Amino acid sequence: MPAWLIRLDAYFPIRYLIWLASVVGCVLAAAAWVVTDSGGWPLLACLFVVGLGVRDSLQSRHAILRNYPVIGHIRFLLEFIRPEIRQYFIESDNEAAPFSRQQRSLVYQRAKDEPDKRPFGTQLDVQAAGYEWINHSIAPTQLKTHDFRITIGEHCAQPYRASVFNISGMSFGALSPNAILALNDGAKRGNFAHDTGEGSISRYHRAHGGDLIWQIASGYFGCRDDNGRFSEAKFVEQARDPQVRMIEIKLSQGAKPGHGGMLPGAKVTLEIASARGVPVGRDCISPSTHSEFSTPIGLLQFVARLRELSGGKPVGFKLCIGHPWEWFGIAKAMIATGITPDFIVVDGAEGGTGAAPAEFTDHMGSPLQDGLSLVHNTLVGLNLRERIKIGCAGKVISAFDLVRMIALGADWCNAARGFMFALGCIQAQSCHTGKCPTGVTTQDPLRQRALVVPDKAERVFRYHQNTMKALQELVQAAGLQHPCEITASHIVRRVSDHQVKLLANLLPLVQPGALLAAERGEALWPFEVYRLYWPVARADSFSAAPG
Repeated sequence: MPAWLIRLDAYFPIRYLIWLASVVGCVLAAAAWVVTDSGGWPLLACLFVVGLGVRDSLQSRHAILRNYPVIGHIRFLLEFIRPEIRQYFIESDNEAAPFSRQQRSLVYQRAKDEPDKRPFGTQLDVQAAGYEWINHSIAPTQLKTHDFRITIGEHCAQPYRASVFNISGMSFGALSPNAILALNDGAKRGNFAHDTGEGSISRYHRAHGGDLIWQIASGYFGCRDDNGRFSEAKFVEQARDPQVRMIEIKLSQGAKPGHGGMLPGAKVTLEIASARGVPVGRDCISPSTHSEFSTPIGLLQFVARLRELSGGKPVGFKLCIGHPWEWFGIAKAMIATGITPDFIVVDGAEGGTGAAPAEFTDHMGSPLQDGLSLVHNTLVGLNLRERIKIGCAGKVISAFDLVRMIALGADWCNAARGFMFALGCIQAQSCHTGKCPTGVTTQDPLRQRALVVPDKAERVFRYHQNTMKALQELVQAAGLQHPCEITASHIVRRVSDHQVKLLANLLPLVQPGALLAAERGEALWPFEVYRLYWPVARADSFSAAPG
């Protein structure tokens, strides 16, 4: 289905037009045949189209055809003609398309278990500034498995052995019930984690029993009282379920940091209200700040409180880096209190969401590379890195994306966009309209049925498995034993026509304990950002100290 036609259908329902017109045509042709003894061929043609529409609406392989019988074949027809025309009609004026075209194709291939090999070498300009690669070894390793794992919360009563690639936070309400079912079923099959997003845990998250990371945001959905405040009793009831493996406090998200949000009352159905613990039909507000804490020390005390209430499960927080002194204040609070989160998830500003103001999407928050480097370096400089695992998210699609983020300091990566592609998302950019053509981001029961859960769950599983196998091949080619051995010294970037540099030589690296030494006056601050903002950061306030 071409993108321009999908967007038109969001406002004027034309998806059944040809099919219904063929039904009318059958009636007219049949009448003409009876009255004039002619019209046999038109009748056969119309019957063929009607039959094709019935077949399209009943088949389970293609979501587009289930929602757009007959007319949806235009999309597949265009896939056979010249790439330039195909890109214009299928991608249309989608601003995300230049990024996603090759990446989305890669996800589709892996999700469908199709060969992802390509002839004629790289399609990238290897002489262009910014081109990156991972150095290989002439003595590659041979690994027995692609199931790479890390332990999160080693000092907790219930640590979690997590995959290095998991599903990022996407809420029920933003995604359809069928999408949640397929994601969690795929996660169960592949033994990787499914982040609930801030919309809490619905019955669709529980149906297949896949590992859950329960995200708790400022609305405290799923663990709130009637006044919207945090409820210990409701938290304990959910958190102690064995399916919940970790708890993630969301401070901000990359797509719209510091913004908050609202789900209009018209979209708050009985099921959404039940999952979130809010009234049916009333606006569901996500405030821009938390009510349970207002200082860095308060945040860490909340972390410790949730860890105890959950029965010793790993607890951490997710944020997009903004003012450096706020992050430094949290780091100072760790030193002051001795309380550390079990993990931190760094979200990049390039991450996506169903709907966000244009200025927030394009110009708010730190990109993933910068935020991840700052968090990693700060923990290294405080000798805390070994106690805290770091996850990350922000346009992570391929195995090389995983490699690159791990080289920058991540222990694991989350992906939302990639798993949405595996579900069948075609980036029609109609998420906010409720008329998603593939049934991924809609609460419309008729449109949801396009997403057939068993088929898409298998694709979610295959995408994860094949990406992990690709990661295994990269790790082997680099002569390593595990992705955790990848460092910034393994990644090379072209900086000009005649010069390349290791990522380790381009990005700042802080030595272990360097910040502690600088604070004691025994060494210089490693970088300008620390010299300027570390002295004004406060453990007792997110505001900078005067002076």
